[in-house]
Amino acid sequence: MAAVKLAERFGTPIYVYDASVIRERCRELIDSFPVANFYYAVKANSNPELLRIIRGERFRAETVSRGEVELALRSGFKSAEISFTCSNIERGELLFAVKTGVRVHVDSLNQLKQYGAFALRRTVSLRLNQGIGGGHHRHVITGGPESKFGIELKDIPQALRIARRYKLRVNGIMQHIGSNVLDEKIFVKAAAVLLQTAKHFPDLEELDFGGGFGVNYRPGGRRFDLAAVGKEITKLIAGFEARRGRKVRVSFEPGRYPVAEAGTLLVKVTDIKRNSKHTFIGVNSGFNHLLRPAMYGSYHEIINASPGGVRKKVAVAGNICESGDVFAKDRLIALPQEGDVLAILNAGAYGYSMASRYNSRVLPAEGLVENGKARLICRRLEPV
Repeated sequence: MAAVKLAERFGTPIYVYDASVIRERCRELIDSFPVANFYYAVKANSNPELLRIIRGERFRAETVSRGEVELALRSGFKSAEISFTCSNIERGELLFAVKTGVRVHVDSLNQLKQYGAFALRRTVSLRLNQGIGGGHHRHVITGGPESKFGIELKDIPQALRIARRYKLRVNGIMQHIGSNVLDEKIFVKAAAVLLQTAKHFPDLEELDFGGGFGVNYRPGGRRFDLAAVGKEITKLIAGFEARRGRKVRVSFEPGRYPVAEAGTLLVKVTDIKRNSKHTFIGVNSGFNHLLRPAMYGSYHEIINASPGGVRKKVAVAGNICESGDVFAKDRLIALPQEGDVLAILNAGAYGYSMASRYNSRVLPAEGLVENGKARLICRRLEPV
């Protein structure tokens, strides 16, 4: 459905999601890893309508807070279909997750002690930091010595002693190396190392390789070779099971991959300003709605969805009172006029879910295009 028509019908700013793209990306993952369970990382986009679509594709839910657990339950996921992992949480939040019956990955030795002291379960899964990290920015690399996440390999003997003290069997281990990993080799390497680490856990029943499957945001860029990675990791798992003489459950936790390319942020041009260096195209949105460019220096393709003029290099800037509130600089687009609609592409992951009311501005609306029809799935929210 044409972006301009959607903007006219629902107003701007608005995130619009394409249900068919979400389903296609979910099926690509399942086809590439037929032996695995998939837990969708709710933090990437937590709109309940999108969770409904993803659950319909036989995905489970990966959560990092009590709020996300409760949201997943309200969205139809059963406790057995939800995993929970987070660092630096209060004891009460961990106890809530354990009592709720979701699958918990313990993130630290201290968490492991708390978990054991609850005396509510006899098995536990550990999140490990194996010293391998990857991702599009240092802030999203979740493995290695700079990462706050997980139990380091040198601490495995101590973790096992704690588990024995509380009469726990370590029946699962997991890792997550980072977000938007585009290097297939580092992904396969990390999987191979986790399988090597698994030899320390004789009671192992489940291996969770985390998420991080990358999306190339630049037009014409090479796609992450999901099928090739799936083939290599499936082969590694088969060899591991053959050596052990029994099967293990295998899981992945993608967030970005199912939803990033499905989402577009539609904004309206409100001002055009020329200085000695740039032509600034001002829009009625900002980093309060899409933080990624300001926070990570992330690239998002931007197109003029209205009939534009000649293509020209411009800067697209938001309406937030911060110098860093710029979506793009030196970007070649059809020169817009005031009132034109710009489409910021591949914004379905970590867009609305990271949005705020900074500067006391509205939160954008959200719309869904499904089976050729568009509808509003979240109204525009005024500041409180």
